[in-house]
Amino acid sequence: MSVKKTLFLTYFVTLMAFPLAAQSISSRLVDAKTQNGIPYATIQYGEHKGVITNEEGRFSFVLEEGATLPDSIYVTSMGYEKKGFTLEQLQDSLVFLNAKAIELSGVYVFDKELDVEDIIDKMIENIPNNVNKSPVKQRFFLRKAELANMEKVDFGFEKSSIEELNKELMDSIARSIPKNASHYTESFGDLYKNNTKYKLNIIKAADLYDKRDVSSFEDLAEHMEEIFKQNVKPGSYLKIKSGIFSEKIQVDSILDTLDDERVDQVKKVKAQVEKDSVSGLVDSQRWSFQEMLSQLYYKEDTKLNLIDKYNRYEFKLAGYADIGDAGVYVVDFWPKRSSADFKGRLYINIEDFAVMRLDFFNVQRLRNFKLLGITYRETVYKGTMRFAKLSNGKYDLQFMDFSDGKYFGIDRPLKVVEKNKHVKGRRKQNELKLNIDFRMNITNKWELVVFDQDQIAENEFKNYKEDKTVRATYMPRYNPEFWKGYTIMEPNQAIRGFTAEEE
Repeated sequence: MSVKKTLFLTYFVTLMAFPLAAQSISSRLVDAKTQNGIPYATIQYGEHKGVITNEEGRFSFVLEEGATLPDSIYVTSMGYEKKGFTLEQLQDSLVFLNAKAIELSGVYVFDKELDVEDIIDKMIENIPNNVNKSPVKQRFFLRKAELANMEKVDFGFEKSSIEELNKELMDSIARSIPKNASHYTESFGDLYKNNTKYKLNIIKAADLYDKRDVSSFEDLAEHMEEIFKQNVKPGSYLKIKSGIFSEKIQVDSILDTLDDERVDQVKKVKAQVEKDSVSGLVDSQRWSFQEMLSQLYYKEDTKLNLIDKYNRYEFKLAGYADIGDAGVYVVDFWPKRSSADFKGRLYINIEDFAVMRLDFFNVQRLRNFKLLGITYRETVYKGTMRFAKLSNGKYDLQFMDFSDGKYFGIDRPLKVVEKNKHVKGRRKQNELKLNIDFRMNITNKWELVVFDQDQIAENEFKNYKEDKTVRATYMPRYNPEFWKGYTIMEPNQAIRGFTAEEE
């Protein structure tokens, strides 16, 4: 899982005050009154060049060696005054912005003032004209966090005829499952995009996770395989029953799968893959892009049903504001009834009715399934999207912060019986009875920043060949020096504090 990010830097000259060596600027943007961090603000240090603050208001960027330096760097955030700073001022640990209310009606003069229903109709009508589908090359930084919280793991051991397969082992398996697991992937590179087709050039990537979690599962799997081989007879079948459901599985097929020669062959194949340096990073990152970009508000597969189910929502014109040099309608939305799922705010360009920004969050569970002791819920679906206008007059994604959370639980009995008609005496050979109580929350979070995007020809997209030998650098703990010299979205406290000391 990796992605790339970079910024083109263009500035006005203040060469006397600053040397020509590359400079790293790092600070935190806060509300002047509350001292709270201001998330997702824009730090602009050149025409169409800038970075986005993280959820804590932190930001950093690099001024490349030899680049002309800007007189002022402008900081903007919805609900705050736009303000210019010098490079010296941005070197302070905190940068302050004063809050400013969104301007209400009367600030803008129209030939014909539209009501909110007309604005929404025109926004939807103009989506085909406003959304870019032409080939484009985007320099980006992508961070994906996979977070798992185990609320409960209890195998509820009741009975086992196999001595080794006892309550102590079941409890040790439960204890080996980490209560809180996290996996962060950061990547920097170029995304070649042609409508819904993607190719990646990954320049640098990092993988943060705890290898011990993986090792503990592998050790347990090997131990369980050994117990299975020693105690289950060839020619047997397993009858697995959970509640009212049961299934028969032939043991020979399982034993074949666990056969040492086959396991060795699998290991040889894996070793060959490692030797060829095909890491799967590019493919997994492409999959991350497909997952994330399929949830854009105008996509058919998105769960955000604001467009195709717009009649289920109430809309209110909250006022007017500026994004860059463009005036925007500020439109709030919320469900008319329980059949709608989201609440949020739209920022719609006054001239061409393009969506320039969208903030949203779910007000109820998107899915709530519970049957026969199995529970599945889609609990979190929220984010923000920002779009920038290209030279062709169309809009493409500039920034996205998106979280998707799920809950999964199992609370039901499990009975496994080994039977064998070829063994003298009774058919039943072994039996295992459990009452499983398993509950967990899983959250996926994507943060994407596009620093620069250029339109490209169809042939350039078609002819670009991906380098699938690129690898992510494994990090057992967060290393702030890894991205030194690169402009990225600053990590939050959870990532900065990530540590998985290797044994």
